[in-house]
Amino acid sequence: MREVNLELAKKLIEGAEKEAQNIGVSMVISVVNEGGNLIAVHRMDDAWLASIDIAQNKAWTSVALKMPTSNLAEATVPHAELYGLNTTNNGRIVLFGGGIPLVENDQVVGAVGVSGSSVEHDMQVAQAAVDVFDNG
Repeated sequence: MREVNLELAKKLIEGAEKEAQNIGVSMVISVVNEGGNLIAVHRMDDAWLASIDIAQNKAWTSVALKMPTSNLAEATVPHAELYGLNTTNNGRIVLFGGGIPLVENDQVVGAVGVSGSSVEHDMQVAQAAVDVFDNG
């Protein structure tokens, strides 16, 4: 099983950054290991400062719950089963897209989190990093 280390994180970030450049958006890209520990965070020139924390929390949420953060959107609206989930874990849980787990042999080994644009763009750029992982 591959370890999510700095060497791998740099490759994932490079793939995500290329996708962000293709769509013309400055992003923050964060990579964590299976324990939710930060391996790398990359802030493209002119990316929003607020996105640093958001990208890290998206990656953490994704690895902590072993799912893409986009899966949480419908389940966390008022009167839904997981309403209020974002108030747990010291507010680290992110309920919108841009965090995707890195899965190998049906095991979550880490995650990537991206922030800096629309949720759709965040998800697109995060997926580019996951594609590098899946094809590497």
